[in-house]
Amino acid sequence: MSRAVDANREEFGVEPICRALGIAPSTYYAVKMSQASPSARAVRDQELADRIREVHEKNLGVYGARKVWWQLAREDVKVARCTVERLMAREGLKGAIRGKKRRTTIPDGQSTRAPDLVDRDFKAPAPNRLWVSDFTYVPAWSGTVYVAFTIDVFSRRIVGWKADTTMKTPLVLDTLEMALWARDHHGTPSRKASYVTPMPGVNTRVLPSRSAWSMPALTPRSDRSAMGTTTPWPSQRSGSTRPS
Repeated sequence: MSRAVDANREEFGVEPICRALGIAPSTYYAVKMSQASPSARAVRDQELADRIREVHEKNLGVYGARKVWWQLAREDVKVARCTVERLMAREGLKGAIRGKKRRTTIPDGQSTRAPDLVDRDFKAPAPNRLWVSDFTYVPAWSGTVYVAFTIDVFSRRIVGWKADTTMKTPLVLDTLEMALWARDHHGTPSRKASYVTPMPGVNTRVLPSRSAWSMPALTPRSDRSAMGTTTPWPSQRSGSTRPS
């Protein structure tokens, strides 16, 4: 097939010949590419892929792209880190990930799934006609933070959200109730908006619709109690100096 096209391509062109033979031009070009000698980049990528696989296997398959790149640098192999990442992804090589794997979707084979009320047609003619909700997790230094959100399909606006350290039912219900509150108040924030109990490294502000969202007001300390808990600076008579 390719030889017939090569013999007549100068006179008729590739596409008319392929149309007469009943094949796609991309098939002809794919055959020609497979017959051609590999490029310099392809040869270099194959050499690097072999070295990367060797380093990955020597280290029990726990090295990721960063450590593989460092090891190649120690072996005087000059390669960019992005190239190591690309080749490891192509070869299906991954490093070990600390911590256990999180699952946010655990199906129950005995329960009946909810029906698809929109038939996978995620379109809406106006706001507040169709909402979609989901939740995911975000790894943090202090642990795992679960985030739930509700999105208006028409405007792609997040109308409700919540962050928590546990994956329980109130995570989703509070998100939905926040969206309902915003809908009833036309999306206008209230001056009485309060803060939930802060998680480590997370400062979350929400609109009030549940008493669980509110945090009791903290009584400020008096000046006397504050002064009593303040450590005074050492005096100069004791031989100590105030640090700069």
